[in-house]
Amino acid sequence: MSERVPVLRIGQVLLVSIQTDLDDHAVMLLQDDLAAKVVETGAHGVVIDITAVEIVDSFVGRMLSTIASISRMLDAETVVVGMRPAVAITLVELGLSLGGVTTALTLEKGLRALERSRERPDSGAGTGPDGAEVAADGTADPDQALR
Repeated sequence: MSERVPVLRIGQVLLVSIQTDLDDHAVMLLQDDLAAKVVETGAHGVVIDITAVEIVDSFVGRMLSTIASISRMLDAETVVVGMRPAVAITLVELGLSLGGVTTALTLEKGLRALERSRERPDSGAGTGPDGAEVAADGTADPDQALR
């Protein structure tokens, strides 16, 4: 039997800290629990911390993308933080780029990315995979490189 991953509320953000490698059933439970919690709390952001995750397979990778899509449909942006290099390499080798999912190296950078996306909800702008600001046309913010 799979354990449920806790979903914590911090202000208007839900934090999911995955502390172990997840089996398929645990990922499905997380998807359902997180969707329900976004609706219940009206959260505008979701941070999924995968710092402790050492191994991902194609199912878990696809589900991270699916969870982000579901949250977006429920008016909550998702940021995946703490991805290890080995996990990133595995996802790329599996052909899973997690398109549409914002990533950040740390929890702090992930929370800042959520703040920036809330400040400009209709601009189409956001953050790239490294947390750098990206304009609506997909180009990097030239001022970001100077900061």
